[in-house]
Amino acid sequence: MDPLSDEDDIVERLTAERDEMRDRFMRALADAENARKRADKERRDAERYGGTRLARDLLPVYDHLHRALDAVPEEQRGANTALLEGVELTLRELGNVFGKHGITVLRPEVGTKFDPEHHEAMFEAPLPNTKAGDIIQLMEPGFMLHDRLLRPAKVGVSSNPGA
Repeated sequence: MDPLSDEDDIVERLTAERDEMRDRFMRALADAENARKRADKERRDAERYGGTRLARDLLPVYDHLHRALDAVPEEQRGANTALLEGVELTLRELGNVFGKHGITVLRPEVGTKFDPEHHEAMFEAPLPNTKAGDIIQLMEPGFMLHDRLLRPAKVGVSSNPGA
């Protein structure tokens, strides 16, 4: 038996074992870093979008306040000034809360192009002097929470043939 050969075998085996351990350590380190990044992203998403359900539940309140203001005829506005001011203040405060939490209102203008990512077509009608796919009426505003759609804007769309 050659003692140098045995030592070479031991050194070779230990070197291979060291390389395997280094590889496993580097993989574990990369896995830990990926887990940290994933947890950080989940935490940020929870902070930004954690109130999505509450925000969606508040959208009808916004709609109802607007409908209440629109329902008062012009000739009765003077007799209901205090009530109208209260509703307007409440609506303004709700808008402030929305802004504070990253909620924005989508109110597409008549004549802009229909965008299926942000709009929901409620009807199509051939309206003169419009192009097919143009918004011809805003029925209900939509809402975004930061960069996510909470509710699409409900719109009427032109179906003008040949335009």
